[in-house]
Amino acid sequence: MRGYLALRGTDFMQTKIRIFYLLILLSGLIVLLGLRLAWLQFADPVPARVAMQNTDISERAVRQREERIELDSGRGQFVDRHGRSLTGQLIWTPVLFPVGSFEPLGINSSKAPAYLHQAATLLNTSPEELGTVWGKLTHPATWTGGKDKLPIRLSLGEAKAINKQNVPGLAALPYVLRYPEAAGGRQWLGFLAEQPERIRELNLSQPNQKNLPISSKIGASGLERTLDRMLQGLGPTQAAYRVDAHQKPIGGEAVRIHTPRNPYYPVKVKTTIDLGIQAEIEKLTAAAGVAEGAVVVLDTKTADVLAMVSSPFFQPNHIELSDQAWSNRAVKAAVPGSIFKTVTAAAALEAGLTSPSEAFHCNGDYGKYGLSCWKEHGHGRLSLGEGYAKSCNTVFASLGERLSPFQLERTADQLGLGRLIGWSDSVFYGKGQEPLRMFDQEEAGTVFGKEKDPSDKGVLAQTAIGQRSVLMTPLQAANLVVTLINGGVVHAPRLVSDVYYADGTPLAALKPHAVLASSGRISPQTAATLLGWMRKVVTEGTGRSLADFSWDLAGKSGTAQVTRHGRKLNDQWFIGYGPIQHPRYAVAVLVQGKKPGTKSLATELFGEVMNILYKRTQTG
Repeated sequence: MRGYLALRGTDFMQTKIRIFYLLILLSGLIVLLGLRLAWLQFADPVPARVAMQNTDISERAVRQREERIELDSGRGQFVDRHGRSLTGQLIWTPVLFPVGSFEPLGINSSKAPAYLHQAATLLNTSPEELGTVWGKLTHPATWTGGKDKLPIRLSLGEAKAINKQNVPGLAALPYVLRYPEAAGGRQWLGFLAEQPERIRELNLSQPNQKNLPISSKIGASGLERTLDRMLQGLGPTQAAYRVDAHQKPIGGEAVRIHTPRNPYYPVKVKTTIDLGIQAEIEKLTAAAGVAEGAVVVLDTKTADVLAMVSSPFFQPNHIELSDQAWSNRAVKAAVPGSIFKTVTAAAALEAGLTSPSEAFHCNGDYGKYGLSCWKEHGHGRLSLGEGYAKSCNTVFASLGERLSPFQLERTADQLGLGRLIGWSDSVFYGKGQEPLRMFDQEEAGTVFGKEKDPSDKGVLAQTAIGQRSVLMTPLQAANLVVTLINGGVVHAPRLVSDVYYADGTPLAALKPHAVLASSGRISPQTAATLLGWMRKVVTEGTGRSLADFSWDLAGKSGTAQVTRHGRKLNDQWFIGYGPIQHPRYAVAVLVQGKKPGTKSLATELFGEVMNILYKRTQTG
């Protein structure tokens, strides 16, 4: 037994010795490896093949990299109701990749590299100008032209000609221009901007999603903002050009395209807009010289927005936040003037405080509250319907004194005023999430605002004719007409009907819905009465200039007296529908900032808009 233990002890000691020698050997190898790495790092081992080529090792051993430019953000795109593109126009444009600085070229540019001359000829510019721009580039950039600084457009033939020359650092590439170059009245679409603080908030609120880079451009207004979460794609399509650390192109390397591959993104958003109608109304308002205002066209069955034009126009590629042109006046509340008499008439009829046949007398001066009729010597004896058609202030001021603030506000609410009426879904993104609203910047408007005593008779009289604190948006005004056509049912106007994945699979259907007030709706009889009076406006009232148009039309004019920057001005309105036999379109026109006493441009534009709609129905 002792012999056995002695033998086991000897074996154990030999094993420990072997492990010790192995550890020494391993340590030695590690030391040798470290010395070898240090030698490679700090010594100057020039390979024979490099030395023979007389090439500086510092130029041969530099770290290679790619210079990239974004050709498409990968963001979802918008189309109109017929599938025509509203964003994402594909163009061909020259792209310059950094190739290092150029020496001062001088007048004759004799020192310029041959490829700079070649590129300048292809881009229709001088070597001096091109060299100045190109030499300062630190990142790839498109070659721009004109005051708007947008990428210049190339024909397919021009693009092929540029690429055929193989000029180092120059390539003609497909580029997605998100917005049209020309300014327009599509503020409802919105624009993109860098908003670091908002991106931080989004990243914190969406912990299960990939964080957005702080420098990303996201929706800053309009549908770009309200649908931003759906529009964010999987990443951009980029063009890459391989250069060395000195920004010298690597010979033989072509431009390479990097793009995310996914059958579902980016998404496509189908709007309710008719691009043809939208474009024609934009041309109309520009030709008419509308500096401030809005035009809204709604489908009378669904309240879908077919066109929405806001003036002044804006260019979403170049936003000036200070000038407010990006603000959508179609959803901004303004003093409505006499179009609010529609609400006053409805409130009085619904409350049983008057009847269509009641007779009034107007002598031009109301006699109190500083009110008078727009017609200097008055309208004489007239019925309520005639008072509406002729927009008599005396008739409606007297109705206002009969009504209570509650009755006026309740009727306004029942007609979709004094509240947000644009399509919305509070749980679209999930419970506890921000609701989905189609109309960014939408304002609710008001009847009495911050009036200290709405029950004051003078306040009621002035409110009844659409002055004082009353505010209404053009969208609400057009939807008021739709509500009357639908017998008092308030529909929520839509800007978007569907969202599709990239492969055409439906992602979401944003279906029409009503937005009735908690107090119910006005009666179909009252709605029908008001529609009949709107026809009288055209046949015998303030809208007689519309009597000879292609369609039989109906509507209500309005002139709001406002003061801006110390100047007394008029905001002109006209709301209505057509054709009266089978109403298809409801239209609201607002022209702001007109001199008192000038002819109603709003009425004229309403007729021209209806002519546009008529012609389109004839051509299909």
